[in-house]
Amino acid sequence: MKPVLIVRTGRAPDTISHRHGDFPRWFRLGLRLREDSLRIVDVEHGDTLPDPEDCAGAVITGSASMVTEKLPWSERTAGWIRNAMDADLPMLGVCYGHQLMSHALGGRVDYLPGGREMGTLRIDVHARAAKDALGAALPDSFHAHATHEQSVLELPRGAVSLARSDRDPHHLVRYGKHAVSTQFHPEFSAEVMRAYILRKRDALSKEGRSPDALLAAVAPTPHARMLLRGFVREHLLAPRETSAA
Repeated sequence: MKPVLIVRTGRAPDTISHRHGDFPRWFRLGLRLREDSLRIVDVEHGDTLPDPEDCAGAVITGSASMVTEKLPWSERTAGWIRNAMDADLPMLGVCYGHQLMSHALGGRVDYLPGGREMGTLRIDVHARAAKDALGAALPDSFHAHATHEQSVLELPRGAVSLARSDRDPHHLVRYGKHAVSTQFHPEFSAEVMRAYILRKRDALSKEGRSPDALLAAVAPTPHARMLLRGFVREHLLAPRETSAA
């Protein structure tokens, strides 16, 4: 059986991972996949990605790095994403993974105007999402956790935004039949979101934002989390059509 890749582009800060775990664990729990069906590929630390044809799918994680740095490991992963798109591999990018997918496919990534977006946000779903395999299950608006400074400012050609926040128009993006990405973090629990806010308390205060107000606004995000199971159901478990030779 082919594995589902967790393409690890970073790791949670030690102060968070020691208490709450790290990206691979959060995604495994959210996807509800058995540990032996997953393969973690730590591209940030030099692991080589397998041929997309040898995988059942891939989830690309968040990172403290910036896509605009164009680090060698990141650019190699961007090339792999292009190959994976050619192979019609099911892919889900999250935060850095979301930005890297857009960058790899011709979009523009840079710092979000107005600065950091952090906390539990209201995400509004575009009407076009009603015809999308994942978007159709979403309500008109839902809550999701986010923490990012950079964002997708321009989508790649052919990509479609399915949902937005007040400040970021591209929080859920469809690239192809089996490839999607989210700027928000469907894998975060409320406890993890609070831990990230507490870690950035000083930076947020210097930016003129109230950490206490952000902490008070943290709420459950069941619809955001359901996207992980939706990705499994619609893209990993559903039969895929093969392209004609």
